[in-house]
Amino acid sequence: MPIRTLKGAINRRRHRQMFGSQSSRTVCCRESSNRTSVLDKKTLKLLSFNIQVGINTQQYRHYITRSWQHLLPHPHRNNTLDRIAQILPGFDVVALQECDGGSLRSGFINQTEYLAHKGSFPFWYHQLNRNLGKIAQHSNGLLSRIEPLILEDHKLPGLMPGRGAIVTQFGHPEEPLTVVMMHLALSRRARNTQLTYIRDLVQNCQHVVLMGDMNTHADQLLNDSPLKGAGLYAAHWGQNTFPSWRPKRSLDHILISSSLTVNKFGVVNTAISDHLPVAVEIEIPESILG
Repeated sequence: MPIRTLKGAINRRRHRQMFGSQSSRTVCCRESSNRTSVLDKKTLKLLSFNIQVGINTQQYRHYITRSWQHLLPHPHRNNTLDRIAQILPGFDVVALQECDGGSLRSGFINQTEYLAHKGSFPFWYHQLNRNLGKIAQHSNGLLSRIEPLILEDHKLPGLMPGRGAIVTQFGHPEEPLTVVMMHLALSRRARNTQLTYIRDLVQNCQHVVLMGDMNTHADQLLNDSPLKGAGLYAAHWGQNTFPSWRPKRSLDHILISSSLTVNKFGVVNTAISDHLPVAVEIEIPESILG
């Protein structure tokens, strides 16, 4: 089924009131015809996965021996994407980090679109953060079975450009579920600047999910960062995600506001990229369903 541009404008006026900033823009996601227009489920299954542009990293030495794949195509890269796609059918909303937007290294395939098609996701969006033209297009991605009320593309602050967050809302317009997908900086100083920006974005939102590769552990995020006191908790406290073949660090997280209940959570033990994906199932309050 072809993927085509979503028809119909997002309500830009309301969007600016809630999330407006100088480094953001209102966008449309893409859709295929097997769409679900509203959030009408009492539970929602979420997944976050750093896919390392489809590089199958299984050992530390692969960072050297397979480093050329960050610039050049590999004939089996799509096989890796197909393995990733096999994980996706059970999930409603997926956050992707380190996906390519369609350059030489990916065989000019938009990896977010490819996974949306393979996973039968009606809605998808790819956020281009580092554009190296035909060589590499470093991106975040959103896959969704539910049409977002709004979707906004944010460039995160930092001395080195190239980090971004995708802000979406689902459900009832008066009391929506706000989901922010991100890939944060490696340095603590830059990361805290970005977390301050994200905290300010969601400070007036009641039901919040933050998900992505946050490049630090949950204790620091919740107790020693700008998110302290934000009323969030980590669904995957203490569960390691990196490196995927022998996880020793917890870098990938889904942070949930106290208004939401977690039914299930876990790290998906499938070593495909250098990160393991994290998953959670949350209950959707009746007020969000409207």
